[in-house]
Amino acid sequence: MKRCLKPSIIILLCFICFSGAVYASTPQEIFFQANQAYKNGNYSEALRLYSELSKQGQSSPHLSYNLGNTYFRLGDTGNAIMHYERARIFMPRDANLNFNLGYVRDRIRDAIEPPSQPFGTIFFWLDSFSPDEIFIIFSIINFLFFSVLILRMFMNKEWTFIVLIIFLVAWLGAGVSFGVKYYQVASDNRAAILAPEAPVLAGPDSKDTELFKLHAGAIVKTEKKEGSWSLIKIQGDKRGWIPDSSIGMIKG
Repeated sequence: MKRCLKPSIIILLCFICFSGAVYASTPQEIFFQANQAYKNGNYSEALRLYSELSKQGQSSPHLSYNLGNTYFRLGDTGNAIMHYERARIFMPRDANLNFNLGYVRDRIRDAIEPPSQPFGTIFFWLDSFSPDEIFIIFSIINFLFFSVLILRMFMNKEWTFIVLIIFLVAWLGAGVSFGVKYYQVASDNRAAILAPEAPVLAGPDSKDTELFKLHAGAIVKTEKKEGSWSLIKIQGDKRGWIPDSSIGMIKG
């Protein structure tokens, strides 16, 4: 005669199985599996797993960097550059990232300069720092400035006045730099061309006149949207409309 399992045992077994399934699908586990697939040359599987993390809402510069590497291995230049650029916002001095990005840029068909960020010429040093780094620098200088200010209130000596002026200048410079960096990130309207070949039209309609063509990997600026179309700008005043399906926003 067969014996039936007690309800409590059934519940316990279900809990163990469910716990194992949850553990196997944690972001850390998926990321590890994706890295292993990439190392083994199974780039399609690596892309599937990295993309699964993105769909789960996971985001990090390292994930974007790995996605860029995977897309490059699969021959998708547009998505590779888009993800490299996303990673570079938060890892601007990473040697491997900059080398890979430069390598892929040298192989795109359109010889156009990537658009510069607002105030990029004046605040040229901001391109070498991530938003978090600028915030930390500003926070440290802010703490030192107010510490010296308090010290000045209790120690009215000439050297404290000189130090206070130095930190005041540094505080103003760091504060403005942080504000500009925040604005650059918040207003980043750059996009990468994802389609192998994307016609740019005179208007937001597939029947409009073709002005020129762009190819995968080119970086443009988007100015406005109309339905499923975006008005883009490249060097000078060269503008045109392109379907949203042909571009990917760097900001994400």
